[in-house]
Amino acid sequence: MLIHVLLLNTLLEVRRRSEALIEPLEPEDLGLQGMADASPPKWHLAHTNWFFETFLLQPHLRGHQACDPRWSFQFNSYYEAVGARHPRPQRGLLSRPAIREVLAWRANVDVGLQTLLNDPSAEIVQLAELGLQHEQQHQELLLMDLLDGFSRQPLEPCYSADADLAIGPLSDGWLDCEAGLVEIGHHGAGFHFDNETPRHRVWLDRFQLQSDLVSNLHYQAFISDGGYNRPELWMSEGWSLCQQNGWESPCYWRGNDQEFTLAGLRPLDPEAPVRHLSWFEADAFARWCGARLPSEAEWEHALAMHGPDLQHAHGALWQWTASPYRPYPGFNPPPGAIGEYNGKFMSSQFVLRGSCWLTPQGHGRDTYRNFFSPASRWMASGIRLAR
Repeated sequence: MLIHVLLLNTLLEVRRRSEALIEPLEPEDLGLQGMADASPPKWHLAHTNWFFETFLLQPHLRGHQACDPRWSFQFNSYYEAVGARHPRPQRGLLSRPAIREVLAWRANVDVGLQTLLNDPSAEIVQLAELGLQHEQQHQELLLMDLLDGFSRQPLEPCYSADADLAIGPLSDGWLDCEAGLVEIGHHGAGFHFDNETPRHRVWLDRFQLQSDLVSNLHYQAFISDGGYNRPELWMSEGWSLCQQNGWESPCYWRGNDQEFTLAGLRPLDPEAPVRHLSWFEADAFARWCGARLPSEAEWEHALAMHGPDLQHAHGALWQWTASPYRPYPGFNPPPGAIGEYNGKFMSSQFVLRGSCWLTPQGHGRDTYRNFFSPASRWMASGIRLAR
Protein backbone atom coordinates (compact mmCIF):
# COMPACT_ATOMS: atom_id res chain seq x y z
CA MET A 1 0.00 0.00 0.00
CA LEU A 2 2.84 2.40 0.85
CA ILE A 3 4.39 1.76 -2.57
CA HIS A 4 1.12 2.70 -4.25
CA VAL A 5 0.90 5.94 -2.23
CA LEU A 6 4.47 6.84 -3.17
CA LEU A 7 3.74 6.14 -6.84
CA LEU A 8 0.63 8.31 -6.77
CA ASN A 9 2.43 11.15 -4.98
CA THR A 10 5.31 11.00 -7.46
CA LEU A 11 2.92 10.87 -10.40
CA LEU A 12 0.96 13.90 -9.21
CA GLU A 13 4.19 15.79 -8.53
CA VAL A 14 5.33 15.09 -12.08
CA ARG A 15 1.97 16.25 -13.41
CA ARG A 16 2.21 19.52 -11.46
CA ARG A 17 5.70 20.11 -12.84
CA SER A 18 4.37 19.86 -16.40
CA GLU A 19 1.88 22.61 -15.66
CA ALA A 20 4.52 24.70 -13.91
CA LEU A 21 6.63 24.64 -17.09
CA ILE A 22 4.12 26.85 -18.90
CA GLU A 23 3.89 29.49 -16.13
CA PRO A 24 6.58 31.75 -17.68
CA LEU A 25 4.78 31.67 -21.04
CA GLU A 26 2.30 34.07 -22.56
CA PRO A 27 -0.99 32.66 -23.94
CA GLU A 28 0.27 33.21 -27.48
CA ASP A 29 3.29 30.96 -26.78
CA LEU A 30 1.16 27.92 -25.97
CA GLY A 31 0.35 27.17 -29.61
CA LEU A 32 3.85 27.81 -30.93
CA GLN A 33 5.19 25.15 -33.30
CA GLY A 34 8.45 26.19 -34.94
CA MET A 35 8.82 23.18 -37.24
CA ALA A 36 7.19 19.87 -38.12
CA ASP A 37 9.35 17.89 -35.66
CA ALA A 38 8.30 20.05 -32.71
CA SER A 39 4.99 20.39 -30.86
CA PRO A 40 3.33 23.33 -29.06
CA PRO A 41 3.43 23.48 -25.25
CA LYS A 42 -0.34 23.09 -25.01
CA TRP A 43 -0.20 19.98 -27.18
CA HIS A 44 2.38 18.39 -24.86
CA LEU A 45 0.12 18.98 -21.84
CA ALA A 46 -2.88 17.55 -23.67
CA HIS A 47 -1.06 14.57 -25.18
CA THR A 48 0.39 13.39 -21.87
CA ASN A 49 -3.10 13.64 -20.40
CA TRP A 50 -4.53 11.69 -23.34
CA PHE A 51 -1.98 8.94 -22.63
CA PHE A 52 -3.23 8.42 -19.07
CA GLU A 53 -6.88 8.58 -20.10
CA THR A 54 -6.47 6.22 -23.07
CA PHE A 55 -4.29 3.55 -21.50
CA LEU A 56 -5.34 3.65 -17.83
CA LEU A 57 -8.67 5.32 -17.15
CA GLN A 58 -10.80 4.27 -20.11
CA PRO A 59 -9.97 0.56 -19.90
CA HIS A 60 -9.61 0.23 -16.11
CA LEU A 61 -11.71 2.83 -14.24
CA ARG A 62 -15.38 1.91 -14.24
CA GLY A 63 -17.66 4.85 -14.94
CA HIS A 64 -14.91 7.15 -16.23
CA GLN A 65 -16.27 9.75 -18.64
CA ALA A 66 -13.92 9.93 -21.62
CA CYS A 67 -13.02 13.18 -23.32
CA ASP A 68 -14.57 14.37 -26.58
CA PRO A 69 -13.42 11.79 -29.20
CA ARG A 70 -12.24 14.69 -31.37
CA TRP A 71 -9.73 15.52 -28.64
CA SER A 72 -8.43 11.96 -28.87
CA PHE A 73 -7.96 12.48 -32.62
CA GLN A 74 -6.02 15.71 -31.96
CA PHE A 75 -3.78 14.46 -29.17
CA ASN A 76 -2.89 10.93 -30.26
CA SER A 77 0.76 11.09 -31.31
CA TYR A 78 1.57 7.94 -33.27
CA TYR A 79 -0.47 5.03 -31.88
CA GLU A 80 -1.96 3.40 -34.96
CA ALA A 81 -3.82 0.82 -32.87
CA VAL A 82 -5.75 3.60 -31.11
CA GLY A 83 -6.96 5.25 -34.31
CA ALA A 84 -6.50 8.15 -36.71
CA ARG A 85 -4.82 11.37 -35.59
CA HIS A 86 -4.21 14.97 -36.53
CA PRO A 87 -1.11 15.50 -38.74
CA ARG A 88 1.98 16.23 -36.67
CA PRO A 89 3.18 19.20 -38.80
CA GLN A 90 -0.18 20.91 -38.18
CA ARG A 91 -0.34 20.75 -34.39
CA GLY A 92 0.31 24.49 -34.23
CA LEU A 93 -3.05 25.07 -35.93
CA LEU A 94 -4.99 23.65 -32.98
CA SER A 95 -6.19 26.76 -31.16
CA ARG A 96 -8.93 24.74 -29.44
CA PRO A 97 -9.47 23.34 -26.90
CA ALA A 98 -8.38 26.39 -24.95
CA ILE A 99 -5.70 26.01 -22.30
CA ARG A 100 -8.28 26.37 -19.51
CA GLU A 101 -10.12 23.36 -20.95
CA VAL A 102 -6.92 21.34 -21.19
CA LEU A 103 -6.04 22.12 -17.58
CA ALA A 104 -9.58 21.22 -16.44
CA TRP A 105 -9.26 17.93 -18.33
CA ARG A 106 -5.95 17.25 -16.63
CA ALA A 107 -7.52 17.90 -13.21
CA ASN A 108 -10.32 15.45 -14.02
CA VAL A 109 -7.82 12.80 -15.05
CA ASP A 110 -5.86 13.39 -11.84
CA VAL A 111 -8.99 12.58 -9.84
CA GLY A 112 -9.42 9.39 -11.83
CA LEU A 113 -5.81 8.39 -11.28
CA GLN A 114 -6.15 8.86 -7.54
CA THR A 115 -9.16 6.55 -7.54
CA LEU A 116 -7.51 3.97 -9.77
CA LEU A 117 -4.28 3.88 -7.75
CA ASN A 118 -6.07 3.41 -4.44
CA ASP A 119 -5.80 -0.38 -4.81
CA PRO A 120 -4.19 -1.07 -8.19
CA SER A 121 -3.33 -4.32 -9.90
CA ALA A 122 0.22 -5.00 -11.04
CA GLU A 123 -0.78 -4.15 -14.61
CA ILE A 124 -2.13 -0.76 -13.56
CA VAL A 125 1.00 0.02 -11.55
CA GLN A 126 3.12 -0.80 -14.58
CA LEU A 127 1.02 1.41 -16.87
CA ALA A 128 1.00 4.27 -14.34
CA GLU A 129 4.79 4.15 -14.10
CA LEU A 130 5.07 4.16 -17.89
CA GLY A 131 2.71 7.16 -18.03
CA LEU A 132 4.80 8.98 -15.43
CA GLN A 133 8.02 8.38 -17.37
CA HIS A 134 6.28 9.32 -20.61
CA GLU A 135 5.21 12.65 -19.11
CA GLN A 136 8.77 13.32 -17.97
CA GLN A 137 9.98 12.72 -21.52
CA HIS A 138 7.52 15.32 -22.74
CA GLN A 139 8.65 17.84 -20.13
CA GLU A 140 12.09 17.74 -21.72
CA LEU A 141 10.64 17.83 -25.22
CA LEU A 142 8.40 20.78 -24.35
CA LEU A 143 11.43 22.89 -23.45
CA MET A 144 13.51 21.77 -26.43
CA ASP A 145 10.59 22.48 -28.77
CA LEU A 146 10.07 25.86 -27.15
CA LEU A 147 13.73 26.76 -27.64
CA ASP A 148 13.36 25.96 -31.34
CA GLY A 149 10.22 28.10 -31.62
CA PHE A 150 11.68 31.05 -29.73
CA SER A 151 14.90 30.89 -31.77
CA ARG A 152 12.94 31.65 -34.95
CA GLN A 153 11.58 34.97 -33.66
CA PRO A 154 13.21 38.36 -34.29
CA LEU A 155 12.48 39.45 -30.71
CA GLU A 156 14.50 36.49 -29.35
CA PRO A 157 12.28 35.94 -26.30
CA CYS A 158 13.64 34.63 -23.02
CA TYR A 159 11.83 31.71 -21.39
CA SER A 160 13.56 32.08 -18.02
CA ALA A 161 16.81 33.71 -16.94
CA ASP A 162 17.85 30.59 -15.00
CA ALA A 163 16.80 27.99 -17.59
CA ASP A 164 20.14 27.61 -19.37
CA LEU A 165 22.80 24.96 -18.82
CA ALA A 166 25.14 25.86 -15.95
CA ILE A 167 28.32 23.80 -15.97
CA GLY A 168 31.82 24.03 -14.59
CA PRO A 169 35.09 23.77 -16.54
CA LEU A 170 35.49 20.72 -18.74
CA SER A 171 38.37 18.32 -18.15
CA ASP A 172 40.80 17.16 -20.82
CA GLY A 173 41.76 13.50 -20.82
CA TRP A 174 41.02 9.96 -21.94
CA LEU A 175 39.84 6.89 -20.06
CA ASP A 176 41.20 3.44 -20.96
CA CYS A 177 38.96 0.43 -21.36
CA GLU A 178 40.43 -3.01 -21.98
CA ALA A 179 39.13 -5.49 -24.54
CA GLY A 180 36.64 -8.05 -23.34
CA LEU A 181 33.18 -9.55 -23.39
CA VAL A 182 30.86 -7.18 -21.51
CA GLU A 183 27.18 -7.01 -20.66
CA ILE A 184 24.95 -4.04 -21.46
CA GLY A 185 21.27 -3.33 -20.98
CA HIS A 186 18.98 -2.95 -18.01
CA HIS A 187 19.16 -5.41 -15.14
CA GLY A 188 17.69 -5.57 -11.68
CA ALA A 189 14.71 -3.75 -10.23
CA GLY A 190 13.43 -0.32 -11.17
CA PHE A 191 11.67 1.15 -14.16
CA HIS A 192 13.11 0.83 -17.65
CA PHE A 193 11.77 1.22 -21.17
CA ASP A 194 11.39 -1.93 -23.25
CA ASN A 195 14.20 -0.88 -25.62
CA GLU A 196 16.75 -1.15 -22.77
CA THR A 197 16.38 -4.95 -22.71
CA PRO A 198 17.25 -7.77 -22.90
CA ARG A 199 20.60 -7.44 -21.18
CA HIS A 200 23.12 -9.13 -23.45
CA ARG A 201 26.79 -9.64 -24.12
CA VAL A 202 28.89 -7.57 -26.51
CA TRP A 203 32.56 -7.97 -27.45
CA LEU A 204 34.54 -4.73 -27.24
CA ASP A 205 38.07 -4.21 -28.48
CA ARG A 206 40.36 -2.02 -26.40
CA PHE A 207 39.36 1.63 -26.65
CA GLN A 208 39.61 5.03 -25.00
CA LEU A 209 36.72 7.36 -24.24
CA GLN A 210 37.10 11.09 -23.72
CA SER A 211 36.70 11.90 -20.03
CA ASP A 212 34.48 14.90 -20.74
CA LEU A 213 32.44 16.60 -23.43
CA VAL A 214 33.81 18.55 -26.40
CA SER A 215 33.98 22.31 -25.78
CA ASN A 216 32.85 25.23 -27.92
CA LEU A 217 36.49 26.26 -28.23
CA HIS A 218 37.47 22.90 -29.69
CA TYR A 219 34.53 23.00 -32.09
CA GLN A 220 35.42 26.55 -33.15
CA ALA A 221 38.79 25.19 -34.27
CA PHE A 222 36.95 22.72 -36.51
CA ILE A 223 34.96 25.60 -38.03
CA SER A 224 38.08 27.76 -38.48
CA ASP A 225 39.76 24.89 -40.30
CA GLY A 226 36.92 24.82 -42.83
CA GLY A 227 35.09 21.90 -41.27
CA TYR A 228 31.76 22.90 -42.85
CA ASN A 229 33.40 23.24 -46.29
CA ARG A 230 35.33 19.97 -46.49
CA PRO A 231 33.22 17.17 -47.98
CA GLU A 232 35.88 14.57 -47.17
CA LEU A 233 34.93 14.87 -43.50
CA TRP A 234 31.22 14.22 -44.01
CA MET A 235 28.88 11.36 -44.76
CA SER A 236 27.28 11.94 -48.16
CA GLU A 237 23.79 12.54 -46.76
CA GLY A 238 25.17 14.90 -44.13
CA TRP A 239 27.15 16.87 -46.70
CA SER A 240 24.02 17.28 -48.82
CA LEU A 241 22.06 18.53 -45.80
CA CYS A 242 24.88 20.87 -44.85
CA GLN A 243 24.82 22.41 -48.33
CA GLN A 244 21.04 22.53 -48.67
CA ASN A 245 20.47 24.12 -45.27
CA GLY A 246 23.50 26.38 -45.14
CA TRP A 247 24.92 24.86 -41.96
CA GLU A 248 27.97 26.81 -40.83
CA SER A 249 27.89 26.29 -37.05
CA PRO A 250 25.78 24.62 -34.32
CA CYS A 251 22.04 25.18 -34.44
CA TYR A 252 21.72 28.13 -32.05
CA TRP A 253 25.03 29.93 -32.54
CA ARG A 254 24.74 33.54 -33.66
CA GLY A 255 28.05 34.24 -35.33
CA ASN A 256 31.09 33.10 -33.36
CA ASP A 257 30.43 34.92 -30.12
CA GLN A 258 26.73 34.50 -29.21
CA GLU A 259 24.32 31.63 -28.65
CA PHE A 260 20.54 31.61 -28.37
CA THR A 261 19.30 29.80 -25.26
CA LEU A 262 16.19 29.40 -23.13
CA ALA A 263 17.61 32.33 -21.18
CA GLY A 264 17.68 34.43 -24.34
CA LEU A 265 20.69 35.52 -26.37
CA ARG A 266 23.89 34.93 -24.39
CA PRO A 267 27.64 35.31 -24.98
CA LEU A 268 29.11 32.09 -26.31
CA ASP A 269 31.23 30.53 -23.56
CA PRO A 270 34.29 28.92 -25.21
CA GLU A 271 34.76 26.60 -22.21
CA ALA A 272 31.18 25.28 -22.21
CA PRO A 273 30.30 22.09 -24.09
CA VAL A 274 29.26 22.51 -27.71
CA ARG A 275 25.60 21.61 -28.17
CA HIS A 276 22.64 21.35 -30.52
CA LEU A 277 24.46 19.42 -33.21
CA SER A 278 23.28 16.78 -35.64
CA TRP A 279 24.84 13.33 -35.74
CA PHE A 280 26.36 14.30 -39.08
CA GLU A 281 28.13 17.29 -37.51
CA ALA A 282 29.33 15.23 -34.56
CA ASP A 283 30.63 12.54 -36.89
CA ALA A 284 32.43 15.04 -39.16
CA PHE A 285 34.02 16.72 -36.14
CA ALA A 286 35.22 13.36 -34.79
CA ARG A 287 36.76 12.51 -38.15
CA TRP A 288 38.50 15.90 -38.24
CA CYS A 289 39.95 15.12 -34.81
CA GLY A 290 41.29 11.75 -35.97
CA ALA A 291 38.87 10.12 -33.55
CA ARG A 292 35.33 8.71 -33.77
CA LEU A 293 32.04 8.58 -31.92
CA PRO A 294 31.73 5.75 -29.37
CA SER A 295 29.33 2.87 -29.77
CA GLU A 296 26.56 2.83 -27.20
CA ALA A 297 28.07 -0.34 -25.74
CA GLU A 298 31.41 1.43 -25.28
CA TRP A 299 29.68 4.39 -23.62
CA GLU A 300 27.75 2.19 -21.18
CA HIS A 301 30.72 -0.03 -20.36
CA ALA A 302 33.05 2.94 -19.82
CA LEU A 303 30.60 4.48 -17.39
CA ALA A 304 30.32 1.17 -15.51
CA MET A 305 34.12 0.93 -15.32
CA HIS A 306 35.03 4.54 -14.55
CA GLY A 307 31.96 5.96 -12.81
CA PRO A 308 32.34 9.67 -11.97
CA ASP A 309 35.62 9.89 -13.89
CA LEU A 310 33.41 9.89 -16.99
CA GLN A 311 32.42 13.46 -16.31
CA HIS A 312 29.07 14.95 -17.30
CA ALA A 313 27.74 11.58 -18.40
CA HIS A 314 24.41 12.81 -17.03
CA GLY A 315 22.79 16.17 -16.49
CA ALA A 316 24.57 18.18 -19.19
CA LEU A 317 23.96 16.98 -22.76
CA TRP A 318 22.78 13.85 -24.50
CA GLN A 319 25.77 12.36 -26.29
CA TRP A 320 25.66 11.05 -29.84
CA THR A 321 26.96 7.53 -30.39
CA ALA A 322 27.95 5.67 -33.55
CA SER A 323 25.22 3.08 -32.92
CA PRO A 324 22.14 2.89 -35.12
CA TYR A 325 18.96 2.55 -33.10
CA ARG A 326 18.17 -1.14 -33.46
CA PRO A 327 16.56 -3.74 -31.19
CA TYR A 328 18.76 -5.63 -28.76
CA PRO A 329 19.06 -9.39 -29.47
CA GLY A 330 15.87 -11.07 -28.27
CA PHE A 331 13.87 -7.82 -28.02
CA ASN A 332 10.10 -8.30 -28.02
CA PRO A 333 7.77 -5.30 -27.71
CA PRO A 334 4.75 -5.68 -25.44
CA PRO A 335 1.44 -6.55 -27.10
CA GLY A 336 -1.13 -3.96 -28.15
CA ALA A 337 -0.79 -0.23 -28.69
CA ILE A 338 1.81 0.14 -25.91
CA GLY A 339 4.11 -1.98 -28.07
CA GLU A 340 4.29 0.97 -30.48
CA TYR A 341 6.07 3.09 -27.85
CA ASN A 342 9.62 2.32 -29.02
CA GLY A 343 9.89 -0.71 -31.25
CA LYS A 344 8.51 0.66 -34.49
CA PHE A 345 11.07 3.48 -34.55
CA MET A 346 14.09 1.17 -34.68
CA SER A 347 15.30 2.30 -38.11
CA SER A 348 16.97 5.35 -39.67
CA GLN A 349 17.96 6.81 -36.28
CA PHE A 350 21.03 6.93 -34.03
CA VAL A 351 21.31 6.39 -30.29
CA LEU A 352 22.24 9.12 -27.80
CA ARG A 353 23.32 8.22 -24.29
CA GLY A 354 23.30 9.98 -20.90
CA SER A 355 20.82 12.77 -20.16
CA CYS A 356 20.76 16.56 -20.31
CA TRP A 357 20.13 19.55 -18.07
CA LEU A 358 16.48 19.54 -19.17
CA THR A 359 15.97 15.90 -18.20
CA PRO A 360 13.72 15.73 -15.10
CA GLN A 361 15.40 14.55 -11.92
CA GLY A 362 15.23 10.78 -11.54
CA HIS A 363 14.38 10.16 -15.19
CA GLY A 364 17.87 9.34 -16.51
CA ARG A 365 19.55 5.93 -16.35
CA ASP A 366 22.89 4.53 -17.48
CA THR A 367 21.04 2.14 -19.83
CA TYR A 368 18.66 4.78 -21.28
CA ARG A 369 18.58 4.75 -25.09
CA ASN A 370 17.48 8.06 -26.53
CA PHE A 371 17.23 8.23 -30.31
CA PHE A 372 16.88 10.82 -33.05
CA SER A 373 17.32 11.15 -36.79
CA PRO A 374 20.97 11.87 -37.69
CA ALA A 375 19.85 15.18 -39.26
CA SER A 376 18.21 16.45 -36.04
CA ARG A 377 20.10 19.28 -34.35
CA TRP A 378 17.53 21.11 -32.19
CA MET A 379 17.80 18.69 -29.26
CA ALA A 380 20.19 19.11 -26.33
CA SER A 381 22.89 17.01 -27.98
CA GLY A 382 26.66 17.10 -27.52
CA ILE A 383 29.83 15.16 -28.34
CA ARG A 384 32.12 12.79 -26.45
CA LEU A 385 34.86 11.25 -28.57
CA ALA A 386 36.29 7.75 -28.65
CA ARG A 387 39.43 6.29 -30.17
